[in-house]
Amino acid sequence: MGERAPVSAEDTLVRYDNPVLVTKQPEKPSAPSISTAAQPCVPTEAKRETEEILNAILPPKEWEEDGQIWTQKISSTPATRLDVINLQEMLDTRLQQRQARETGICPVRRQLYTQCFDELIRQVTINCGERGLLLLRVRDEARITMEAYQTLYCSSIAFGMRKALQSEQGKSDLMDQVAKLEAERSSLEKLCTELKQKTEQLERRAAELRAAEEKRHQEELLALKKTNAQLKVGLDFDVAK
Repeated sequence: MGERAPVSAEDTLVRYDNPVLVTKQPEKPSAPSISTAAQPCVPTEAKRETEEILNAILPPKEWEEDGQIWTQKISSTPATRLDVINLQEMLDTRLQQRQARETGICPVRRQLYTQCFDELIRQVTINCGERGLLLLRVRDEARITMEAYQTLYCSSIAFGMRKALQSEQGKSDLMDQVAKLEAERSSLEKLCTELKQKTEQLERRAAELRAAEEKRHQEELLALKKTNAQLKVGLDFDVAK
């Protein structure tokens, strides 16, 4: 059993009875007298049924203090119009005191409105148990829906974080690939420059060789022409003799 302090008006908007010490051996109720048995028991049965419904909707709180077990049940006192007005004022006051946000997700605002709704269920249940049970279904359905939205929200955050990590990892891989391709491009550009330089050198060398070959050919041609001319002159001289 968890140790919890008694519920006070400052802790919750739901009205509770005063704490009661739980005795190990409760006193046995005295036998009803004839006059008591003659009285109608419908109000007692209705009240007991109402209390059972209230305890099912909002279970009693129990805690241990100084070796003694205390319990505190929800109040079964009917609410008046003034109680409803006071509940509204207390709700507004608590929202201001605890600085609850008016919009967006706010756990404080949600807690206070949940307490206010529980108090309304208590008030309605005292007057009509069936209506209280129906409001209990509405409360539980709203709570389940809210929990489903919270689960979906957490799942979406986890999915977003997972996708962000995957994108970061993919971005890192792409950056590495880009760096690798840039290095490869630089290497190819360097190789291309070297090949261009070699091509230019080969072209210059081929041009020089071609020029030297042409010069040599011209010199040989001139030499042959000169020799031919000399031979022709000599032949003419011999004929003249």
